[in-house]
Amino acid sequence: SHVVDKLLSNGFDVRVFDIVYPQHHDTSQVEFHHGSLLDTMSLGGAMSGVDVVYHLAAVADVNAVYKRPHYAESINTRGTINVLEAARNSNVKRVLFGGTTWVYSNAGLPPGEQAFETTSLGPPDHLYTATKIAGENYCRAYAELYDLSVTVMRYGIPYGPRARPEGVLPIFVRRALAGEGISINGDGEQFRKFIYVEDLAEGNVAAMKSPDKFAIYNLDGRQKVTIREMAETVCDVVGSVPITFGEPRPGDFDGIDVNSDLAETELGWLPDTSFREGVRRYVDWYQADAVARSEDLQAHLGEFSALFTD
Repeated sequence: SHVVDKLLSNGFDVRVFDIVYPQHHDTSQVEFHHGSLLDTMSLGGAMSGVDVVYHLAAVADVNAVYKRPHYAESINTRGTINVLEAARNSNVKRVLFGGTTWVYSNAGLPPGEQAFETTSLGPPDHLYTATKIAGENYCRAYAELYDLSVTVMRYGIPYGPRARPEGVLPIFVRRALAGEGISINGDGEQFRKFIYVEDLAEGNVAAMKSPDKFAIYNLDGRQKVTIREMAETVCDVVGSVPITFGEPRPGDFDGIDVNSDLAETELGWLPDTSFREGVRRYVDWYQADAVARSEDLQAHLGEFSALFTD
């Protein structure tokens, strides 16, 4: 939805194809086509007359992939080749694929060494990573075999307004606002270079300007943040609650220092939102959204009551 915002603000006409109905845009802003990545006919029809396709659909929660690997593979891997094939048949000019910096998790980099777009990837030990590497390989093959321009964007961990409720920041914020303790998997020293979602959306728009037929760009934050520091930042912004530590997640990794200089050099993209500021913006949005949802519920209850009163 943030990518849609940025595309609209840059003057593009936007069409959304999704199995989930839009929650943040209506038909006065975007054209909407309802469908699944696994329905190739609907997917192809939605691409008619389209110049550029952003393929951002995925089972992106690693826990959901762990629980339902076969379904995750169907969306992340077969869904990707369906998008590429539909784009090829529809004469789309460029496909931009939402990848992940998790592909570097088994790169075998020495401590302190950064990961670049040219870093060799090791064999994945998590199904989520396996599906995303497969998607990247499909993108490269379609660019080589079918003269389709494809850009892979390796996302860092996004955070900010409209985040999935299952994300680590939303969970921490909900618990802190409720006065409950924050639980961390592992010792909390695993780090990410979290990327504020609006900065990431701007990177998506910038990636459209890629000069090459096939290109890969890291779109990650500039600041290393450990999970412990994330919890402490939430406590600073919301209010102090106990922080506890438990067993690590299966397939989790300590974190890799991903270098995004290529996106700055070739695309002119540079994230500029500090982590603390991003957390503050998320908390402000979350509280305002909770109020709006409560008011909407009260309005519906009032209408329901009026039916019986009348």
